[in-house]
Amino acid sequence: MAELPGLRDECEEGASGAPTLVSACLADNRLNLDVYPDGCCRFLQLFERHRGHLAQVEFIRLSSNDHLLGATLGILPRLESLKSLVLKGGHARDEFGSCQPGSLTSLPPDFGNLRCLTHLDLSFNRLSTLPSCISHLPSLRVLLVSHNSLVALPEDFGSLSKLTFFSAMKNQLKDLPQSIGELVALQDLDLSENALEYLPNEVGNLHNCAELDLSGNQLSSIPDSLANLKSLRRLLLHSNLLVTVPASLASLPNLSRLDLQNNCLRAVPPEIQTLPFVHLRGNPLGETEPSPQADESSARRLQRLFLASEEDSFTVTSEGCKVLLACGIHFYFPPGAASDPLRIHFRTLAPDPQWVKLRHHDILLSMVLELRPHGVEFQQEVEIWMPYASPQTLHQREVVVRTFNGQSWSDLRTKVEQKRKSKKLVACCSVLHFSWFLVVSRLVENECKVPAEGTLLFSSVDPNIKVIFPPGATEETRSVKLQVLPVSAEEIEEVTADAGCRASPLLCLSQDCPVDFLRPVRIQLPLPLGVTGLNLDRSRLHLLHGDLQGQTWDDITGQVVLEFTHLYAMFEVTHFSWYWLWYTTKTYIGGIAKKVYERLRMYQVNFIALQRKKDPEQVLLQCVPKHKVDPVLKKLQDRYRGPEPSDMVEMFEGEQFFAAFERGISIDMDRPDCVDGRLSFIFYSHLKNMKEIYVTSPVDRKGQAVKGQNEKLAYRCTHI
Repeated sequence: MAELPGLRDECEEGASGAPTLVSACLADNRLNLDVYPDGCCRFLQLFERHRGHLAQVEFIRLSSNDHLLGATLGILPRLESLKSLVLKGGHARDEFGSCQPGSLTSLPPDFGNLRCLTHLDLSFNRLSTLPSCISHLPSLRVLLVSHNSLVALPEDFGSLSKLTFFSAMKNQLKDLPQSIGELVALQDLDLSENALEYLPNEVGNLHNCAELDLSGNQLSSIPDSLANLKSLRRLLLHSNLLVTVPASLASLPNLSRLDLQNNCLRAVPPEIQTLPFVHLRGNPLGETEPSPQADESSARRLQRLFLASEEDSFTVTSEGCKVLLACGIHFYFPPGAASDPLRIHFRTLAPDPQWVKLRHHDILLSMVLELRPHGVEFQQEVEIWMPYASPQTLHQREVVVRTFNGQSWSDLRTKVEQKRKSKKLVACCSVLHFSWFLVVSRLVENECKVPAEGTLLFSSVDPNIKVIFPPGATEETRSVKLQVLPVSAEEIEEVTADAGCRASPLLCLSQDCPVDFLRPVRIQLPLPLGVTGLNLDRSRLHLLHGDLQGQTWDDITGQVVLEFTHLYAMFEVTHFSWYWLWYTTKTYIGGIAKKVYERLRMYQVNFIALQRKKDPEQVLLQCVPKHKVDPVLKKLQDRYRGPEPSDMVEMFEGEQFFAAFERGISIDMDRPDCVDGRLSFIFYSHLKNMKEIYVTSPVDRKGQAVKGQNEKLAYRCTHI
């Protein structure tokens, strides 16, 4: 085989005479190459130069996200001693942190030549049909094809007579072949999270089956033949559409768990209902069938689904339902919201700047909720309730649910409630689509439609702030938004060190149309505190205009006509962004305004990690404002150095997030960027002051309170 271009020559002879590459990758007869980003490349090198070593390999793991997988597949059937083969995807992540499926869509026909293969894992790939060669693997005992796109199993699937474990969870299977009953050795069958509508009677022939998971499908009934499974210990049927279950299930001698939660059962045979290991929560037990003329009060009798912490999906039918997640999030799907049964998948994500869009004065109040399938259109609005942490202040702020549709962020009309019993705060919104959702605290936003005949918009935070749109300012109706950030005299004085410096509230105006107004729009701002028309010194007054990001502030006092009353200043503009009225003796005000603005926004911080020189096991993690990183590093350099084995300093705009250290700190070594011993330390804070924590070995700092423990690293996080 010709050498592939770009392959590195890593096969220099070591002291023992064995090739370095072989000894580094090969452990006994196992070859674990899925831990390397270039695993397939390494495999091709080994095959080219050391086929003798590979001939003895019995266990191989490769990532199907590898771009050289295709070249590797043609070689694997030659390894006739192979007993275990793992070709899994999920090793790569997209921009939102979701696992990317592998590229595997089929297997070469000669894979059937692997006569010794007993274990095959093809999970997290793009298989739409099961490769025909699998049915010709005579020794196969374990087969995993979960997280693929299978819609059916082959008719000859029962030829795998030695199969003891089969998992096809999270596919799109709608039915099963009758030959499945021929898998007489099968002990564990996982078909959860599919689209099964019925089961063949032949399933009752799986006499050795001890674990049967059929949860998360669309089954309305199950065959009586399941009562033949005398070896069955666990039968999971939760989150289906069951309206009846056979009483004969109660006679199964070894059954220790029967999960029937979140179905449509209005009655259950008494033989089953009295069993101590039966779970029935989330069923409309005892309720009568609703009549076709049922009024709106029937919504109260909707099916209620209670999902445990390990569950990540549920089914919605045209009858609607109420769903409560273990984390406190709940949904209301009204009748008719979904025309056909629809499987909804969900997950909650920790805050991360790549999928949390916060403006300068926003505060994050919740985890990120992802609902799939993305972009699904419901016939009626679905209500979502999301718990959120109470912000430090709600004064002059409001709570909204923000959503991302894959291209842009938008805020939803939101109402907030406080639960009577738990006193927890929840934000409620209604949507016709699913994607990502989070709860934020933002500056109060006032909005109006501006027609051709003009209108008036004023702030609910400060009614003295008005925007007057004259007739003819626009030809077509456009939407305008107004936000106000009050600024105290104490804050101005603290930053500028000037007791005579004052500023009006900070005004932000935005519109949905990029075109300037056809006629000037009149803005009224209150004069800074302590300044009136009687004592006004116009030479000290500056009107500043800022860009939408607040990065530059221009003095436009000389570009507009300023008019004054006893309490107000008025001026006219044709385009919108930030406007700020200052009263100071300073000549150049733009730099001061930018400095104050940066202080008013949620602080951007760096997260630095330093290792104590005298005690290398102790690592100082410190949150400092962005502009203070260099001074802090210089101050600590005598006692600390960059941490080993990593020299990383992870940077997060942590001050945009509300959670602070009371939520602990996340230590992660599984992220794609955590390579060569690199660790990721993540926390979120809105605190101004610096906070320090130590990450130490278990024998250190025994007297300190433990904030959290990462079992993988055996580290403790201690809050100082």
